[in-house]
Amino acid sequence: MTYRRALIPALVGGLLLTVLLWWAGASTNALDLPGASSVFGAQSVGELRGWLGPWSYDPPTSAGFDRGTGGSGVGAGHYTDLHHTALQIRFAAVFAFFAAGTVLLVRRLPPVKGRMTAAFLALWAWGLVAGVVALTVSAPWWIAAQGHGSYRFLPNLASTAASGRPVLVVAALVAALGTVLVARVSVDDTAQVVRQAISARAARLAATVGTAVVAVSLLVLSYQPVAASIQTISGTSGLFAEPGDLLRQWLLLGAWSGPSGAELGDWLLYRAADVLLLVLVWWSLRRLPALLSRPTLPAMAVCAVCVVVLGLLVGQLLRMATDRYALAYGPLHLFAGLGGGVPAAVTFGLLAGAAAAVTLRVMTRRGDGTDEPATSAAGSVPSS
Repeated sequence: MTYRRALIPALVGGLLLTVLLWWAGASTNALDLPGASSVFGAQSVGELRGWLGPWSYDPPTSAGFDRGTGGSGVGAGHYTDLHHTALQIRFAAVFAFFAAGTVLLVRRLPPVKGRMTAAFLALWAWGLVAGVVALTVSAPWWIAAQGHGSYRFLPNLASTAASGRPVLVVAALVAALGTVLVARVSVDDTAQVVRQAISARAARLAATVGTAVVAVSLLVLSYQPVAASIQTISGTSGLFAEPGDLLRQWLLLGAWSGPSGAELGDWLLYRAADVLLLVLVWWSLRRLPALLSRPTLPAMAVCAVCVVVLGLLVGQLLRMATDRYALAYGPLHLFAGLGGGVPAAVTFGLLAGAAAAVTLRVMTRRGDGTDEPATSAAGSVPSS
């Protein structure tokens, strides 16, 4: 698929995701209506406000511009302007990151017959990535609008990047569906190309190397004593003090310890989600060279990020289904953890995809990575 054809669904999808998040943020005011607490319950209203607040142009009542100014005056106006600037940067970043990633995904993983599901899932995961990156990029303005921009900046940055995730999961799902439908219309089904056929041995080795990179985070860094060491890193003083929360967010895909103090069955269920993530990553990386029109390093890296994000979502859904205490705090609390771990998925997904791509390239240069060139299956598209 050419850049011109890929740009149309990218722009449509980016606009759709941005509008959905803006609409979700604008819905925050409905939670202040007199009957909201009686319909949803006070606890559920609090949960919803926490989900929608990061995407709302209306500043929270707890923000710093309400302190010492009475909610008015020059100081309050400055804080309100900072809040609006943060939201403008946030929505612009969502659109830009989603559109840029979609162009690459649609070109290398076109939604043709046999690839529609893969393209849809990849775009869904990339929507989450775009939202989390946008939250992180706009965080300095958001934090400054709370009235304490230089106080515990890194912990506040980590907290901001982790907010608004359940709403982002739903919005990204709808945006991915719209994007893949538009991309399907844009695909030129009449063209056939000859693509490089990767040998099964090379694909398995590349998948193993990529999965090993992900396992470093999931099995080594996420082990409780190691995670505690990362948490207690002191860093420098001042603005960059207390980097532990931010490092954990971008380096740890999970958290685990031995079965002591917990029932063995519950412990095994939680570990099953981790095993499922690794299996899904290996199987997907094994299949990627055959799905992509060209298994380039950028395409492999971005797709690996999407694979890790999807693996995290599957593991979170599995834990939700098997946790007997999940509904103890209400149905909305059940989904509070959905979409977590995306920053670490970006870090180790990029590393895993790059490692897999380099492995494929090395195997190809040695003559062990390719079979005889073959015409791709029905539904192939130009790889220009």
